Amino acid sequence: MKKLLLAALLLGLPLARASAQTPKMDRLLYGVAYYDEYMPYDRLDKDVAMMKAAGINVVRIAESTWSTLEPQEGKFDFSHVDRVLDAMHKGGIRVIIGTPTYAVPTWLVRKYPEVLAITNRGPNQYGPRQNMDISNPDYRRHSEAVIRALLGHVKNHPAIIGYQVDNETKAYGTAGPAVQKLFVQYMQKKFSSLDALNKAYGLDYWSNRINSWEDFPSMVGTINASLGSEYSRFQRQLVTDFLAWQAGIVREYKKPDQFITQNFDLGWRGHSFGIQPDVDHFAAAKSLDVAGIDIYHPSQDQLTGTEIAFGGDVTRGMKGGQNYLVLETEAQGFPQWLPYPGQLRLQAFSHLASGANMVEYWHWSSIHNSAETYWKGVLSHDLQPNTIYEETKTIGRDFQRLSPQLLSLKKTNKVAILFSNEALTAEGWFANGLDYNQVLRSFYDPLYRHNVGCDMVDPSSPDLGKYSLVIVPMLYAAPASLLARLEQYVQAGGHLLVTYRSGFSDENVQVRTTPQPGGLSKVCGVTYDQFTAPDKVGLQGDTYQAKATDNQVTTWMELLTPTTAQVLARYEHPVWGKYAAITENQYGKGLATYVGCHTSDAVVDKLVTSAVKKAGLWGADQELAFPLITRAGVNQRKKNVHYYFNYSATPGAVRYPHGAGKELLAGASVAKGQSLQLAPWGMQIVEEQ
Repeated sequence: MKKLLLAALLLGLPLARASAQTPKMDRLLYGVAYYDEYMPYDRLDKDVAMMKAAGINVVRIAESTWSTLEPQEGKFDFSHVDRVLDAMHKGGIRVIIGTPTYAVPTWLVRKYPEVLAITNRGPNQYGPRQNMDISNPDYRRHSEAVIRALLGHVKNHPAIIGYQVDNETKAYGTAGPAVQKLFVQYMQKKFSSLDALNKAYGLDYWSNRINSWEDFPSMVGTINASLGSEYSRFQRQLVTDFLAWQAGIVREYKKPDQFITQNFDLGWRGHSFGIQPDVDHFAAAKSLDVAGIDIYHPSQDQLTGTEIAFGGDVTRGMKGGQNYLVLETEAQGFPQWLPYPGQLRLQAFSHLASGANMVEYWHWSSIHNSAETYWKGVLSHDLQPNTIYEETKTIGRDFQRLSPQLLSLKKTNKVAILFSNEALTAEGWFANGLDYNQVLRSFYDPLYRHNVGCDMVDPSSPDLGKYSLVIVPMLYAAPASLLARLEQYVQAGGHLLVTYRSGFSDENVQVRTTPQPGGLSKVCGVTYDQFTAPDKVGLQGDTYQAKATDNQVTTWMELLTPTTAQVLARYEHPVWGKYAAITENQYGKGLATYVGCHTSDAVVDKLVTSAVKKAGLWGADQELAFPLITRAGVNQRKKNVHYYFNYSATPGAVRYPHGAGKELLAGASVAKGQSLQLAPWGMQIVEEQ
């Protein structure tokens, strides 16, 4: 039975899964990752005492230390886990247990060398974490053994409130012969015949046609974007199934009041940035009780809060608006991220303002050796109290005191950005100088900077109609059904803002033969059949009144011909000037804006601002702009809560525009119209009466 279950998981077959359930939180969680195994000397009791003094009420343990838990095959040592569980329980600190499967022990690799993934760079070597093939049967078998041994040992411990499955899971580029065989089986299930496959992916090109399943080539060398994108989708499915498999095991041991989570991560640009290309977050989160996220961001003068907001909006969307857990963020982190005084508080409460119910640092102490020696935790290498630790004390006290007002903030937004893993992957094959996440963030960031609340949705999200404005960046690959949904959304009265390179190809990355922008040409009221890389091109008739230095077209431009659309801007160029660059089309009861070119962030800011205003969403909060940020929601007491943040080294002031209430940090009454003073890197939080 287990072999059949494993085979089903590997092939992406549907499985009967125990349903996830929304965990009930009774307080804000403030925590750290803690590893007694890493400590240079025994100081567990002192650490617990220091945590209690700082208001730390949860720790995450175990997920990085398989080789300590199972030093040799089948021989387990839970002494570190036991002493930490007992010490934390005695100190009143809760524990999240991580399954220890993302860093494999030496004995596993020695006995079963094929657990190491083979990627397009060749065979992985032992040493780094996340170097394994998550579909390998020996890896799966021993992962299950250590999970069951650990959970069977700790399941009745009263300190445990939840479990984290694996860690920042991805497929890690696995592409060896065994995985290739699984992919062929996956394709046989997807396509009724090789003729259908060859036609869908255009494999006659350059003699890539596959005439026998036995001849199916390795994906490592493919030049076919359709086939390569399908392989990326397959790898994301491996992640989804792997996490569901682990969650299914954990669900056999967990108690009804305990939760299952995972610490997803985001795309990376030296910090958290954009959609994670290797994981279908919305699909993978279905097997979890609560979504978790790791959010890392610049600090000091580069601290803007944008990454905190973006990561929170993505994670909140994973479970349809449910509150989430920040399982990792930095306290000190990289040397350049050492926060200024007050920034740690600003960051912590910014997570809550996006809907987080937990903020947890990676990690408690700074490591004294190996790869993360210069990634600093709450405590520095001397393990003594410091300015960061003293600031955590203020956060912990306020989290404890204000839990009734700030726990489980519910957010209702009228703007959404629709992202797509499929479009991200496909666009990567034909980037033409563009970057999907860079373009997505260029449209998200103005919403944040103008205090417009935003949800992140993907093609699986069921109800676009609840949004007044939907922004769609570079939807390069999409099925006709999704394009039809966008058309219906506008026809019913929605406002759609869609960018260049959208609707161009179908879900198989096969370019559409209809006039571009594919299935969006009717709703947007434009067509084009030519595009180019601009050289010395600007915008004329620019209704957004950008400065000349900003009013430039770069990287990509489509030569738009309106059919029913109104031209908002044309190209400033002696040849291309007859073509439209940005258009607007009344369609049914709604409005569709099409942006046919890549332009400056300043122009995009004006585009987004205009769309928000036309959607009727520009209000009192939008009179503020970065660095003064406001975020809002409704708390468990059914009262509106307004956060005001100053992401600046200079003082700021806000004229409070909402109903009378109380400022929660100081306990002072606040009247409508009253001026709120915000210190450098400071904040105020108002709960309406």
